[in-house]
Amino acid sequence: MIKVLVIDDENKTREFIAKLIRSFGLMLEVIAQGENVETAIEAINEHKPDLVILDIQMPDGTGFDVLKQIENKTFEVIFITAHQEFAIKAIKFSALDYILKPVDPEELRQAIEMAIQSLNSKKDESQFDALHHNLIPHQKRKLVLKTQESVFIVELDDIIRCEADKNYTFFFLTNGKKILVSKTLKEFELILTGHNFFRIQQSHLININFVDRYDKFDGGSVIMKDGAAVPLSQAKKEMFFKLIEKL
Repeated sequence: MIKVLVIDDENKTREFIAKLIRSFGLMLEVIAQGENVETAIEAINEHKPDLVILDIQMPDGTGFDVLKQIENKTFEVIFITAHQEFAIKAIKFSALDYILKPVDPEELRQAIEMAIQSLNSKKDESQFDALHHNLIPHQKRKLVLKTQESVFIVELDDIIRCEADKNYTFFFLTNGKKILVSKTLKEFELILTGHNFFRIQQSHLININFVDRYDKFDGGSVIMKDGAAVPLSQAKKEMFFKLIEKL
């Protein structure tokens, strides 16, 4: 049976979340234990869970401090937080999951079901390493790209552009590698906006730093430094040229 450990600094919240999970009828063993960094580490080492529901804010530190001190992280993690904060971006960049307080039952169920689907895949410590890196202020973010076969840790400066393919996204990198990820371009647009990425057309998100030139032929295309010609939406032209001027 899949073992789920709920860690939160408030006993009422721990028990509430545990009760919610039991109500889903997913054949899970649910344990509510761990109220601070020290007891959370003890609970993980004692119960060896498959999935940890981990509160970020704790009296003596954070849920991230807990993960730093756990060796051989073979479990899935869903973070819980009461705030839309800096940490949320770091979690998103690291391709990890989170839910906001107050906990919405349907969101919790969906997050748990997705985590269960990932249990059989090989865990990669580099994903947690990327999380700890992304939590350091003023550091350049690293983006975790998960495919069915691999986990890639990618520097933002190595991403030339992204292209939508229905509910999937292709990443084109400076080393010539092409990575297909099962997330929509919209999801990556939300993460990468503000990091020199701009969605110039419905199916294309580009790294402004890799723009070579703009060609007026055939309605207008942005030529990237790798030679790719990306169509520029008429509605995005004004904003595109404003961004280019700032480079």
